[in-house]
Amino acid sequence: MTQDAVVTRLLPDGMAEVAVARTTACGGNCPSCESCIFQSEIKTLARNRIEARPGQRVVIATQSKAIFGAAALVYLMPVVLMILSYALASLCGAGEGLRVLVSFLALLASAGILVLSQRSRKKKEIRFEIVRLAEDV
Repeated sequence: MTQDAVVTRLLPDGMAEVAVARTTACGGNCPSCESCIFQSEIKTLARNRIEARPGQRVVIATQSKAIFGAAALVYLMPVVLMILSYALASLCGAGEGLRVLVSFLALLASAGILVLSQRSRKKKEIRFEIVRLAEDV
């Protein structure tokens, strides 16, 4: 998976801080809308093997597997836990109200699992690498 970025500063050990434009679900015309509450760019670290300098537009890459794994954890796991807990409560003979309650408790539990996994994930963070200058595209 690749994205365009701008190098903002150089760091030791061959690393660089890059700014990546945040894409929006509404089409990205934020100046005319002014309803987005999020910042329009995200800063992250990337391995700078091509020795890009601050201000240069670059292309950064990461393994798609890491992105898809994080997306599955955040988006799919809560839904799957909700559905499975609802089905399990149904198999146990629980009434409709109790099934709904159990499924929402599973949703809350999945939020707790996500928080704990993010805290322990520091070592497994998604790693970016600057692969080329954007002008080379």
